[in-house]
Amino acid sequence: MTTAPAPRVVVVGGGVAGLAAAHRLRTTLGDAAEIVVLESARVLGGKLAAVELGGLRVDVGAEAFLARRPEASDRLVELGLSDDLVHPSGASSGIRAGGATHAMPPRTVMGVPADPPAVGTLLSDAGRAALDTDARLGPVAWDGDDSVGGLVRARLGDEVADRLVDPLLGGVYSGRADGLGVRATVPALAAALDRDPSSLVAAARAALPGGTTPPGPVFGTLRTSLADLPAALAVAARAEVRLARTVTALEHHGTGWRVVAAGPAGTGTTDADAVVLAVPAPALRRLLVDVAPDASAAAAGIELASSAVVALALPPDTDLGTRSGVLIGSGERRPDGTPWTIKAVTVSSVKWPHLVGEEAVVLRASIGRYGENDVLQRDDDELVAAARSDLAALLGLTAEPVETVVARWGGGLPQYGVGHGARAARLEALPPGLAVAGAALHGVGVPACLATGDAAAARIAAHLAASRTRGTLAP
Repeated sequence: MTTAPAPRVVVVGGGVAGLAAAHRLRTTLGDAAEIVVLESARVLGGKLAAVELGGLRVDVGAEAFLARRPEASDRLVELGLSDDLVHPSGASSGIRAGGATHAMPPRTVMGVPADPPAVGTLLSDAGRAALDTDARLGPVAWDGDDSVGGLVRARLGDEVADRLVDPLLGGVYSGRADGLGVRATVPALAAALDRDPSSLVAAARAALPGGTTPPGPVFGTLRTSLADLPAALAVAARAEVRLARTVTALEHHGTGWRVVAAGPAGTGTTDADAVVLAVPAPALRRLLVDVAPDASAAAAGIELASSAVVALALPPDTDLGTRSGVLIGSGERRPDGTPWTIKAVTVSSVKWPHLVGEEAVVLRASIGRYGENDVLQRDDDELVAAARSDLAALLGLTAEPVETVVARWGGGLPQYGVGHGARAARLEALPPGLAVAGAALHGVGVPACLATGDAAAARIAAHLAASRTRGTLAP
């Protein structure tokens, strides 16, 4: 009896989605499968990265995951990392609105209020009056999607959009409320409107978590830093990892695929039975243009936002206040009337109890929204100076840093515009043996990226099983 050849799968992209796909391919296909990961950078992890800062290990990319989705927590258990899972302190966050810093209001869905009186202090008299009109406007003009900003402005007024929704969306997507679609960025609200479009406030109320059991922690991370998750996935995947390899072309080859990649020793090729593409939208556009033109065009329609994180280690006796962080709307101004450079600050040593060190306490300032590339052209010293000036005005923090780090994420966050779901569906409609994963699809958070990696692995495993049945698996 002839033994079927072991399949070879190439995963392009060594971020959390690609490594999740590699890991799930290993658990699905078994020990014999050959899994190759090609990563253009010299390290794995993508936007999950950490640095030593003030004697602490601090995340300078994604710092946490949404704990109310199961994918990340379940994966940590599977990888044996659950003992390192930690949750934020009970400190509350704030929002800069109308020239003042307020406590983050309760009972909102990405800033859309389910309880209008709870957000009243953030609004002017005119803003409160506009908010109250929702119940008198009749049914929401809802055809299944709209820009978040457009919908909120029409029903609840400009102030709710600018002072509540825009800061929250900016914190997650580095985008602007008027450019992001409801269906992709606030899916619970879209689903509630599908069921009953009579009122936007009522839809927000229906979209809130229900039940009598108090919800668990919203966020989680690893005590050792979230950047340990990609490394753990890579170890468990037992893949052949090739770093500093930029994939330049993807070609049909026999019954499988040929991947062309440039590296330190020149350009080389790798033949595979299947390929997972876990790369940003511009790379998807380029690699799919010949083999899947419609998917390539869909990727071309996904715009990106760039950002930077300025991480500061301050002397350990610095009074950081009591807030875990503050979000700032794009239209807000500093007390001197000039624009804020930062869009958010996470007071890490207040939010995460394990980030209080003997040598320092730490915080992170986030800079950059969609369309603000001029701000990110400043050099590191200028960004640090601007962030420190904003932190002094916002939180009264004037202490000289012990250490600073600037991490830049060029094109790091896809912008989910109106109709993004249809674009994602086109992007996933690929020839047999190809699959995509990553933040360009169904969410920018860690759980969503893990889910796309698992889905890509399932697609590839099904293809390989069918090919083996037909006898077309490449020898």
